[in-house]
Amino acid sequence: MNQMDQTKFCCSVCLDLLKDPVTIPCGHSYCMNCIKSFWDEEEKKKIYSCPQCRQTFTARPVLVKNTMLADLVEELKKTGLQAAPADHCYAGPEDVACDFCTGRKMKAFKSCLVCFVSYCAKHLQTHFISSAFETHKLVEPSKKLRENICSRHDEVMKMFCRTDQQSICYLCSVDEHKGHDTVSAAAERTERQRELEVSRQNIQQRIQDREKDVKLLQQEVEAINQSADQTVEHSEKIFTELIHLIQKRSSDVKQQIRSQQETEVSRVKELEEKLEQEITELKRKDAELKQLSHTEDHIQFLHNYPSLSALSESTDSSSINIRPLSYFEDVTAAVSEVRDKLQDILREEWTNISLTVTEVDVLLSDPPEPKTRAGFLKYSCEITLDLNTVHKQLLLSEGNRKATLMNQQQSYSDHPDRFNEWQQVLSRESLTGRCYWEVEWRGTGVFVAVAYKNISRKGQGNDCGFGRNDKSWALDCYNNSYTFRYNDIKTRVSGPRSSRVGVYLDHRAGILSFYSVSETMTLLHRVQTTFTQPLYAGLRVYNYGATAELIKVK
Repeated sequence: MNQMDQTKFCCSVCLDLLKDPVTIPCGHSYCMNCIKSFWDEEEKKKIYSCPQCRQTFTARPVLVKNTMLADLVEELKKTGLQAAPADHCYAGPEDVACDFCTGRKMKAFKSCLVCFVSYCAKHLQTHFISSAFETHKLVEPSKKLRENICSRHDEVMKMFCRTDQQSICYLCSVDEHKGHDTVSAAAERTERQRELEVSRQNIQQRIQDREKDVKLLQQEVEAINQSADQTVEHSEKIFTELIHLIQKRSSDVKQQIRSQQETEVSRVKELEEKLEQEITELKRKDAELKQLSHTEDHIQFLHNYPSLSALSESTDSSSINIRPLSYFEDVTAAVSEVRDKLQDILREEWTNISLTVTEVDVLLSDPPEPKTRAGFLKYSCEITLDLNTVHKQLLLSEGNRKATLMNQQQSYSDHPDRFNEWQQVLSRESLTGRCYWEVEWRGTGVFVAVAYKNISRKGQGNDCGFGRNDKSWALDCYNNSYTFRYNDIKTRVSGPRSSRVGVYLDHRAGILSFYSVSETMTLLHRVQTTFTQPLYAGLRVYNYGATAELIKVK
């Protein structure tokens, strides 16, 4: 049994294991002889008290042996516990020691705020026996009793200075604290106790509120998990059906090819057999004619020639048209076209699927926009430029992150996504959630932009140019000035010129911010709107030799 258990079975008067244990009305237990002796001393006052809690009884309680407690003590003795004070009754380094014990000190049972002394249970008895100690205030053992003594006057600090918010003695109140707002420590404690109770009520109310919030969040987690599990199950079922459909179509195509193969091979074999028969017949006819040619009898020759020289009708072979390895190539092309269309659909729709996933929100508070570059870099994302969208006069380099406007056109293949008039390019990656990237630019001017994927690509109209329609937002960096453009509306922007622009996007919150980046970050322009589609980073370079590069930020 551990030490904490053992202390429960020791008498606080003699500090030994309980002998003939009795439990008095307040609930504390003692040796029967110990409590009898204690009450015998109090007999003359006709008031009987508990040595521990000091609860008083006007009539001397009848002592009855606590048999259950006695049995437990006996069990303890059988386990080898000695009757003498156990080690746990002695004061250790962390304990408050009795100031009256000599030699090895016992643990203090109480501290007296009047005597400024700590007592073990044995030495505390005088406080209970003598009426001189009735007014003394006993508290739990404390090592900080001297903190209640004024270091200046060596008096007990029983007052409190509200002006200086510190405990003082009565001499302090007429000395350096003269004229201050002073009250008794008890009065200040009463006031602070009321405040404490109010604070506790507030805390308890907040605890209840937070517990309700935690319960709501737990329910939210359960709902999120349940919804996610159901969606995963349904998604897997749908994709499985798609896979089965593709497999079915693959099997159908295979079956059709094999069936057609069998039909065509059968037709060829049939024609082949006819030709083989004709060859055999012709060889036989040739042999007969050869034999006839050697006939010396002229009459016999002329007689047999008419019947031998007549040839059977030749097999029509004009339909034979050999096309090595190309019989089913159109099928391959058709299947490839289906594959390409499926890839396009999946690529286009995948962005929408990803966006709907990222839009799942339990309406918790969004973190505020960062204030430092280090804060922005937590949301940094690597972006590359899309070869299928780049204007033919823009040369891409640095792993398709840098665009340079050239005099001559580049050898890009034609593509429906390519800008054919505006010298622009979009990123390959779609942008949702919170993102941050930086653009380093050189030359006279560039546009740093974001746009929806369905922005127009062909022609010189405003529906194609960044910032000239409602599908794109752009910061025009021209020499030493900035202009923000949206839906063909220009807004002059002030801020320090820098060759680097930072872009922060919080897609769900509808925030788009442009920053001038140098040793510090300066906000140039912020947009608050609602984005209805995924966004793509955009660059426009409009002077030959000028460059714009998506920087790999660290």
